[in-house]
This record gives sequence, C-alpha cells and structure tokens, in this order.
Amino acid sequence: MLNSILTNGSDALVASGEFFICMAVAFVLGIGLAWVHGYKNQTTRNFVLTLALLPMMVQTVIMLVNGNLGTGVAVMGAFSLVRFRSAPGNSREISSIFLAMAVGLAAGMGYLGVALILVLTAGGVTVLALSLPWEKWETCEKELKVTIPENLDYAGVFDELFEKYTKQAKLMRVKTVNMGSLYELHYHIRLRDDRQEKAFLDEVRCRNGNLSLVCGRIASGREEL
Repeated sequence: MLNSILTNGSDALVASGEFFICMAVAFVLGIGLAWVHGYKNQTTRNFVLTLALLPMMVQTVIMLVNGNLGTGVAVMGAFSLVRFRSAPGNSREISSIFLAMAVGLAAGMGYLGVALILVLTAGGVTVLALSLPWEKWETCEKELKVTIPENLDYAGVFDELFEKYTKQAKLMRVKTVNMGSLYELHYHIRLRDDRQEKAFLDEVRCRNGNLSLVCGRIASGREEL
C-alpha cells in the first residue's frame, strides 16, 4: 500500500496509464483537501478551487521533472516567482497549501497510499479539532474602551471597579480624541461573572461622566506565518 505504483525507473518515461491514475487520485484528494479547508472556515471560491487543483498540478510537475536536474532547477525558480508575487495568507491557508503540495508530491512519485493516509490523517485531525467546544474551555477576554474628560486623571480611576468586577484588567493604550479634550482608554479585562457586565458598565459610566463606552470581544488579528 505504501509502495510506489510507478514500475519504471526514475530515468525512464512514465507510462500513460500510471500518469492518469496518479492525476485522478491527486484531483480527488485535492477535492477532499478543499472540503477540509472550508469546514467551519470563511474562505473564497478561488482559494478552494486552487486547493482542489494544486495537488494535481504538483503531481504533473514532479512527473515531468522525473530526475532531470535542469528541469527541477527551472521549476524551483518558477515556484519562487509565484511565491513572491502572492500575498501572505493566514496560518490555516498556508498549512493547507503545504498539505496540498505534499499530497501532490507523493502522488507524483507514485506513493498514492501515502498521499491518501496523509489526507485522511490531517483532515481527520482538523475536523476533530474544529468540532471540539474550545470556547467553553477558554476564559473570555474582552476589550473595554472608555472615554474620559481631560481633567480626570486616568491613572487608577477605575481600579476600585476592576477589583470588584474583574479577575484581570490591563491598560493597553491611551489615545487623545476630540482635539485633545478627551482621553480614550483601551483595557483588556476578564469579568468575574458575565451576568454582572451591565452593572459594571453602569458604574463605569458614572465615573466617566456618561461619555462614550464600548465593551466587546477582542477582534482576532490576521494570523500570519
């Protein structure tokens, strides 16, 4: 199962039957990879189509190289140009691309069993990890933006409320707004009890003179490798 289906040596031509078998398997596995990438993930149709076709394209390139050093160097240069003309993606997109290339490489060398096992293992782990209730295990951290007048000293002004309602509160940055007449304070907080959020915000409004107040989950940044 883990052996290569290619019967000829690396210096010989690949039979047409073997070529089409490897191409068909690479395409089917690419479709599986595209489905796994789209599972509980916001993606585009173009990227899904690319993932579906990438293993077949890599498989074809590997079979065309077929031990030719000069062709291999040319292909490496072409891939480098494509890389530098592409925008970096997030960590999941990059891992999916590397997985698709690995599957195409295995299929191009005739190791169809290895390619199938790789897709089943990586896809199964991905689906399992995304199906687990991670949100129940993680402590919800929120971002609090409070606007205060310039005559109010922001150092320690809310410490009493933070001690009463939060497990942790950290001042991340201070920003002046409205031509410097107001301060905007950005905190990262962890509430002791989510049911007390309204009471907490009401007391904060009493301290900041009922100015602008925003409390919500921290926006997740774009994860890049």
